[in-house]
Amino acid sequence: MRASPSWLAVPLFLLAAGAAAQSAPPQPQPKQLEKIEEVDNPVTVTSKSGTETKIVEKREGGRVTEAKVKSGRSTYTVKPNTPAGSALPGDAAGSANRGPQWTVLEFDLLSKKKKRSAEEADKEDGPPPPPPPAQPAAPASK
Repeated sequence: MRASPSWLAVPLFLLAAGAAAQSAPPQPQPKQLEKIEEVDNPVTVTSKSGTETKIVEKREGGRVTEAKVKSGRSTYTVKPNTPAGSALPGDAAGSANRGPQWTVLEFDLLSKKKKRSAEEADKEDGPPPPPPPAQPAAPASK
């Protein structure tokens, strides 16, 4: 029976791999670790006082229709998912999730009106305007 050349190559390959492993450079030894002195400094963490969370809920007939959450400087509104028409939650027409609505900027229009009314009141209470200067009478023609 004759052996195929590929079977003869396997032992030669194993011998070459063993010789290469023996001639590999030695592994470097790990460095000696230094001992660090323990310091007894307690870690203190102070929380910011302005990080309180305030939740205001609006209810209709015992159901929560809207919740406004103010956490720190961010404000957002969460509303329940009410599908349109006869769609059920999970259908293609009825979405399963409804994300929060973030409040980006708020404008206080009433403060401008209050400032204007206060300025108008100051103008009304001020001294009356001076009378117009008297003009000389025109000479009569004969």
